Amino acid sequence: MRPDTDTLTTIALALIAVVAVLTILGILWGARLKRQRVAAERIEEEVVARDQQAAAAPSPPPPPSPLPPPPPLPVAPPPPPPAPRANADPVVEAAPEPKPAPKPAAATPAGPSPADGPVTQLKGLGPKLAERLAELGVTTVGQLAALDQAEAEALDARLGPFTGRMNRDRWLEQARFLAAGDRAGFEAVFGKL
Repeated sequence: MRPDTDTLTTIALALIAVVAVLTILGILWGARLKRQRVAAERIEEEVVARDQQAAAAPSPPPPPSPLPPPPPLPVAPPPPPPAPRANADPVVEAAPEPKPAPKPAAATPAGPSPADGPVTQLKGLGPKLAERLAELGVTTVGQLAALDQAEAEALDARLGPFTGRMNRDRWLEQARFLAAGDRAGFEAVFGKL
């Protein structure tokens, strides 16, 4: 008994279809394995680079001393002692009652000073940088605005991986606008706060 040609053709086509499906599955499986291998290599390279950077980076310098406190307010000198009297007879006179010093006018509370605002108000300064600045003793806009150029450069050099951001993002200029309470000037130069 001899099979007819239609049956043989059907069997051959079925085998070709099975081989094609297996080939496509093999290609998909190989592509998936390649993606996994590339991702693992990338992670390994990042770990090696991070380890090399940590080994090459010098230990961070000690944190700067906090900014000096503001000078104390002047205190009125005590009144001079009364001059001795020439009379030996003690004369008791009623001293006029001292008038209490006038109380300063109760102004409407101005709220917190703009200089006391957090450094995160500045554009380009996020939570990680704010944390690093806090480690270095700078937590408010006023402290940053009070820095002179030499102090600012020293602080910038101690920011580690964020070195250069202070000048690039113009933090001192931003801080000076905000510490002065010039929100309109800030927004004119740097955009909406």
